Amino acid sequence: MVRTRRGAWTAGLLAVTVTGSLISGCTSGGGATDDGRSPTQSQSPSESGTGTVNAGPVLAVKIDNAPDARPQTGLDAADVVYAEQVEGGLSRLMAVFARTLPDAVGPVRSARESDLELLRQFHDPTLAFSGAQHKLLPLIDDAPLDPEPAGKVPDAWYRGAGKAAPHNLYLRPRRLMDSVPGDAALTTGFHFGAAPSGGTPETSRTVRFPSARFTFTWSAERGRWLVAMDGTPTVTTDGKTVAPATVVIQYVKVRTSKYHDFLGNNTPFTESVGSGTAQVLRDGRAFDANWTRPEASDGTRFTTPDGAPMNFAPGQVWVVLAKA
Repeated sequence: MVRTRRGAWTAGLLAVTVTGSLISGCTSGGGATDDGRSPTQSQSPSESGTGTVNAGPVLAVKIDNAPDARPQTGLDAADVVYAEQVEGGLSRLMAVFARTLPDAVGPVRSARESDLELLRQFHDPTLAFSGAQHKLLPLIDDAPLDPEPAGKVPDAWYRGAGKAAPHNLYLRPRRLMDSVPGDAALTTGFHFGAAPSGGTPETSRTVRFPSARFTFTWSAERGRWLVAMDGTPTVTTDGKTVAPATVVIQYVKVRTSKYHDFLGNNTPFTESVGSGTAQVLRDGRAFDANWTRPEASDGTRFTTPDGAPMNFAPGQVWVVLAKA
């Protein structure tokens, strides 16, 4: 039941995806450390997750970010949250869990081609998603990850109350994973430590997609960035404020792909391999940075303009993949 490997289940995935498409629908609306968390950092908040450290692959979950899907569940417990553009200029989130597995995560939605490239920086990750269009299924099956669509492990999934389908599909991570993956699974290339010199004071920053926006407001009292999406403060279903320690605005190429949703809207492909510029928000300041990821199997290296590692603040990291 737990972490079943790929292979002979492709035909089953096809059947699950037909169901999943009905379920999910389409888009609607310190000392510095590498590749992980500082040993002294506090655990991401979680009501009943465990911080036990074990070696294992991360859990990545595609999370619905349409207004009808909010508030989300389990988002505060993620180590990394990626925000990416989807059809119609809207946004989806991908939450990556390594230190904590919360009771529930969601609402869960469908996978995109961009996810496969983005996840290559992790070793054999588990990707939980509601389904995918049928032309994308062979790519998912061939990708170096463990696909976990809705229904593959039936008791890991449930419908929540209070939201209408397709915005009410949730995952129970601990029925999917044997154990908490642990710090070693965070092979992102991120570097954690003291802030670099310089930067400029920053109290608020907004990043816009064609039909979505993210605002990060610095809270000196909490020492964190408070998230708002489309003008609404981001809280979880149990009322916890989502507040990352570091926000990365990573400027990337966003191009058209060969995929479309059922309305004919093109699915954008976000290129996370290559190089470019970024802005890093931490400690109430904004820092110019460069990023590089030469190969898909590499982590993403962020550096200061003079080439030194760009240290992130220990804690949750949000990466907004913005069009360059």
